[in-house]
Amino acid sequence: MDVTAVSAARRREVIDALRRGTVPHAGLDLFAVGLERFENALDEELSTVAAKGAVFKAVRGEYGSGKTFFARWLAERAKRRGFAVTEIQVSETETPLHRLETVYRRLVERLATSSHRPSALRDVIDGWFYTLEEDVLAAGSVPSDADGMPDARALQQGVDELLEKRLASVARTTPAFAAALRAYRRATLFGDAAVAEGLIAWIGGQPNVSAAAKRTAGIKGDLDHFGALGFLQGLLAVLRDSGHPGLLVVLDEIETLQRVRGDVREKGLNALRQLLDEMDGGRFPGLYLMITGTPAFFDGNQGVQRLPPLAQRLTTDFGDPRFDNPRAVQIRLTGFDQEKLVRLGGRIRDLYAVGAHPRVASVADDAYVGELARAVTGELGGQVGIAPRIFLRKLVEQVLDRVDQFDEFDPRRHYSLTLSSAELSPVERNAWRQRAADADDVELDPP
Repeated sequence: MDVTAVSAARRREVIDALRRGTVPHAGLDLFAVGLERFENALDEELSTVAAKGAVFKAVRGEYGSGKTFFARWLAERAKRRGFAVTEIQVSETETPLHRLETVYRRLVERLATSSHRPSALRDVIDGWFYTLEEDVLAAGSVPSDADGMPDARALQQGVDELLEKRLASVARTTPAFAAALRAYRRATLFGDAAVAEGLIAWIGGQPNVSAAAKRTAGIKGDLDHFGALGFLQGLLAVLRDSGHPGLLVVLDEIETLQRVRGDVREKGLNALRQLLDEMDGGRFPGLYLMITGTPAFFDGNQGVQRLPPLAQRLTTDFGDPRFDNPRAVQIRLTGFDQEKLVRLGGRIRDLYAVGAHPRVASVADDAYVGELARAVTGELGGQVGIAPRIFLRKLVEQVLDRVDQFDEFDPRRHYSLTLSSAELSPVERNAWRQRAADADDVELDPP
């Protein structure tokens, strides 16, 4: 990768996030080490979705194997192709999987495109209405008024008729979605901001929308479990017509289902099976659904195996990791090894060095990056898979920043790696404490 071709803004965003110990919101392709083997298969699947298909993918990996990073890296690739993307953290209290109305609401709250951050729902819908107007005008059926401008009433009628055609399949099963869109457009045209805001919230699955706003659309109540599927279908139609060929939905940390009450777990697994059945039935053209979970969720008795129809669909034979099939319905992430960790550190060092002091590349050379990687991994009990975040933070904040700012700073002489409980995630903290406990258990020979 030619890091000199990366814009200063992208470099800064990535480096600043790593300095804070967080995953950057963009620029993940700049340090996606080890994911190259998935690129072709995922791009083929995105093309299938863009051609009005639907794709389901399950990603398995232990804690620290990079599942969330993988999902966000795919989201970046999807956004570059015009997709809308959303990432949902499944949890028992905030987003239970069996409550599809809640899943849909979180989906909308986190909806993003390449040009709009979450929630992008209103921008998408406004863009859709603009597209409808352009299509009506392009058809040449709207007469001009005395000033030579398109007749407003005729244009509005044409847009209403086209809206009905575009949402015909959705209106058959979820007429309230189409009704809310019509009423939202009227409220926007007449400058009724309160009603427009209420209807956008209702379309997004939000509860407690004012009765007055719903009354203008002739709708009642709040979104329920079954209506959520219809709203998702409607959202996909709006996205497609407004220039977004598909929607990537990531259900992250789905293994939390293993820790909930038995009946809730069964409902969650069944909701996932129902969603897959609907996808196979062609109800959701333009949907790419990805779930991430641990091997225990896919293989254990408290996860997918409790629902045989779902288990049969996700079963994938894994053998030699070198020959894993990236086109399979279930793929696995093997996590980092020491060689990948050093490559990752070198790539970030090279990215940082562009525009920095010339001594950055020479002082923090490959040999030193390797030393730091081994030191961090050692402090975490040799668990390379959970080392990348804290390793990159130390590399940027403690080493590269100092080399760039202080001419006399030499990390080999002036920096000694230290970790504190406060800067570590729970998984990192457990590994760090276990390593310390193991060291205390070593019996030393008496002097």
